[in-house]
Amino acid sequence: MVHVLSSRILLRPTDPERSRAFYGEQLGLSVYREFGTGPERGTVYFLGGGFLEVSGRSEGPPSPAVRLWLQVEDVKAAGEELRARGVEIVRPPVREPWGLVEMWIADPDGTPIVLVEIPSDHPLRYRPGI
Repeated sequence: MVHVLSSRILLRPTDPERSRAFYGEQLGLSVYREFGTGPERGTVYFLGGGFLEVSGRSEGPPSPAVRLWLQVEDVKAAGEELRARGVEIVRPPVREPWGLVEMWIADPDGTPIVLVEIPSDHPLRYRPGI
């Protein structure tokens, strides 16, 4: 068995400066660390229980198989804040059949980002008898 000590998601954007502006300024993620110099430098952001590293450069858009899932306390409030910062809401908050409230946005390269609210009565939060 592999003993994982830490993890992070790595993104190779087509325009690193534009992506840093999106994740740092528009999404408001806090910087964990930066490394390197110049436009290709790396920036690692806190992402709840993990990290998101934006570094290097890609010649093409990301795979459609890649998604970011970010749990927030209040999806509607997060959407209002993001809209005020110029982030396009791809799909407004919807309570899904599985009980989570999801809102969709995308980063500048089109990487889908799902903002998720777990309602107080959802099994991920509420466990009778425990």
